[in-house]
Amino acid sequence: MKSNFLLFILVFFDWLSAFFTWFFFYYFRKTSIENVEFSVNNSFYIGITFLPIAWLILYALQGIYKDVKRLYRLRILINTFSSTLIGSIGIFFVFLLDDNINSYSQYYYSVLFLFFIHFILTFFPRIILVSYIVKKIHNRKDGFKTLIIGGSDKAINIYQEINNLPKGIGCEFVGFLNINGVDKLLDEYLPYLGHIDNLETVICNYNIEEVIIALESSEHDKLKKIISRLEFADINIKVLPDMYDILSGTVKMNNIFGALLINIKSEIMPIWQRVFKRMLDIIISLMSLVLLIPVYIILAILVKLTSPGPIIFRQDRIGKNGKLFRIVKFRTMFINSEINGPQLSSSNDSRITKVGRFMRRSRLDEFLQFYNVLIGEMSLVGPRPERQFFIDKIVEREPQFLKLTKVRPGITSWGQVKYGYAENVDQMIDRMKYDLLYLKNRSLSLDFKIMFYTVLIIFKGTGK
Repeated sequence: MKSNFLLFILVFFDWLSAFFTWFFFYYFRKTSIENVEFSVNNSFYIGITFLPIAWLILYALQGIYKDVKRLYRLRILINTFSSTLIGSIGIFFVFLLDDNINSYSQYYYSVLFLFFIHFILTFFPRIILVSYIVKKIHNRKDGFKTLIIGGSDKAINIYQEINNLPKGIGCEFVGFLNINGVDKLLDEYLPYLGHIDNLETVICNYNIEEVIIALESSEHDKLKKIISRLEFADINIKVLPDMYDILSGTVKMNNIFGALLINIKSEIMPIWQRVFKRMLDIIISLMSLVLLIPVYIILAILVKLTSPGPIIFRQDRIGKNGKLFRIVKFRTMFINSEINGPQLSSSNDSRITKVGRFMRRSRLDEFLQFYNVLIGEMSLVGPRPERQFFIDKIVEREPQFLKLTKVRPGITSWGQVKYGYAENVDQMIDRMKYDLLYLKNRSLSLDFKIMFYTVLIIFKGTGK
């Protein structure tokens, strides 16, 4: 069954349960709490119109609508319980707190009735749907298009182990790719789809949803390069457990019916935090663009008076998922500073103007990038965006850099705070380590810390 259709069914029944929950709850309040005849008023119509939508938003923020085919019963139970608890408390403060009551026990009865009726009406349709999905996967009638990378004995072993399990785990094997051009032992069981060089093309052409990397534990460098190349796609990546030592801290162990694989968890930040982060980006950037107008005017005058050329500097950078965008900054260098090709600046760079040097130390040249944040090309906090020229040079030595393009680049970053501007590729790789750490530990609290230290750098003027 198509994922989009399953999502539609789940959303529809969630909306329906919220609709009837409010109807039954309103009836209970009128007849049992207020002891009056059932009648409707504005609060009834407001609740039955907007509350189902609010519930759906809450569910979406919890991530229940992401990848419906991968839901399982325990997650449904936990998610339904937590969302019902949060929503019931919210409705209490918005709709019930100002009710005329005879005793506080009526508050408790109202909230408990709301909680239980909503939990029951929401949980049972969900558990029926998810049980249906799980049953189809266990019976191998549905699953995820899976690609195996590797054609050696190890690849055959993992393929046979998964196929011999008493219950399916969702792997619909499409074929395999080999790595060294020799190992093709798996072609007795699966179609041979080509060499690893064709990885991106095969994933797109066959709509691959999962990749199992079956490599020897000694092939660490190959593994890192393959995982980096898979960063472009929204797919599940699984590797064999003896590779855990090089992926410590970035993976989640899953023992699924005896097939022990390591599932690489690429997204650390919960959905609700990502939504809140984007809301902060919009609010803070919009306020900054308005409140900093006097600062922009002063900086524009200083740039114009101290060196010939345009006030604003625009440059192509690589953003989220490799998308090209134009970053905007106040110009800090003399014009025609790169007539000999792309160059990184240094601490004693003669191309930097006197005013530009001050702006770079205090990060004032970055203030115009609030525009890039507002339109969604950047974030307040995230890995610094680089040019394709330097990305190619970095990836030749450290392919993990491509992981940084999975998220929106930022005005400031952990690497920018701890390291500052890089003067060569070696320093860019050193700074990348901080940004990779940020990527593996992303959270709103870490973002706030980075913004705090960035503000200190601005006021102290100690940026490198």
